[in-house]
This record gives sequence, structure tokens and C-alpha cells, in this order.
Amino acid sequence: MSSHRKNILWKNTLRWSLIVVAFVTISLWTVIFLSVTQNNIAKDNPIPIPTTVKPIEKKAVASVGMPITLTIPAISVNAKIIYVGLTLDGTMDIPPNQDTVAWYQSGPRPGEIGSAVIAGHYGWINNKGSVFNELKALVVDDEITVTDEKNISTTFIVRESRKYDPDADASAVFESNDGKAHLNLITCDGTWVNSENTYSDRLVIFTDKKEL
Repeated sequence: MSSHRKNILWKNTLRWSLIVVAFVTISLWTVIFLSVTQNNIAKDNPIPIPTTVKPIEKKAVASVGMPITLTIPAISVNAKIIYVGLTLDGTMDIPPNQDTVAWYQSGPRPGEIGSAVIAGHYGWINNKGSVFNELKALVVDDEITVTDEKNISTTFIVRESRKYDPDADASAVFESNDGKAHLNLITCDGTWVNSENTYSDRLVIFTDKKEL
């Protein structure tokens, strides 16, 4: 092989080696950048799971319409209601975004006898607060209204608020035996726990159906 051809081959080999090294370097830094960025987003704008309690399955007789909107005048909430069931680990599922709330559809509909349960997010993302950020500001006798598919509204009165440890047995949130209609709202509260990727507490607002 001539010296000229050897020089060309060596230069081509060197050129491709540099291209490969550059590509690998850029890819590596891209992965690192995306990883760091995602971690910062997770820490700065957490949208946590609102509850990890174990719901009790109940089949309710449909005596009211399907819930459509949740209104809480005291904290300026007017949210669309979606329907959820259980996740694979047996806990209540969550809303897909920070603006909607989720009704546990295996339990009673809001307004039926028993404890209907609605969950919503707590936290901030892109400098925007989640639907239940101010839920802890509710006090006894505040009113909560659910409007159904027939445009019929049912109002509930706040009875009490209670905090739970995420791992506590909170089955009482999903069941009642007093023959009355209740609506219980669930969200997160407390401080952010990085190791658990969620908040330290769960907040539950217990309400009773307003008698006409």
C-alpha cells in the first residue's frame, strides 16, 4: 500500500473515531442533562399521590346521577370530576392532572347512602397550584356541592378534618354505617419527603349531606 493511501486511510479512521467520540460524549451529556432536569422538576414541582389508603369495595344502588363537577366556594374550587377505581397495588387511583378531581366509582355516588370519596392533587407544577392546595383551609359548616349529569346539585356540610399517616388504616374514609350520605375529600398535606416521592401526611375532609 502506498504511503499516500496509508495517509488517507489513517485520516479517515481518525475522522470517524473523532465523530464517534463526539457522538458518545454528546449523548452522555444529554442523558445527564435530562436526568438532572427531570429530578429538578420532580423536586420543585411535585404532584404527589393523594392517598394510599386501602378502599373497601362497595356496590351502590344508583339513586342519583353520575357526578360531573365539584364546587367549593370557600376555596374557589370548581373542578371537573373523573371516575377512577383501584390501582394494581390495591389503592385508589388518582386524577390525571392537577385541575381535575377523581371520584372512587366502586363506592356510592355523592348523595347516596354511604361514604362517597373524591381525591385531588396537592402541590405546584409550573408555578400553578393544584386543585386541593387550599383544602386544609376548610372549616366546620363550609359547604361543598356536587352537580350530576342531570344538573341536579347535592350540597354537603363539612363536619371535620383529619390527618393520616400515608400507611395508616383509613378504611373509615370509605365506609359508614349510619344510614346517611357523606362525601369525603382526600389530598396530601405536610412536608415533601424526597425518599418517598410524596408528602408526609394525608388530609381528609369529612362531610355530611345537607338536609333540605
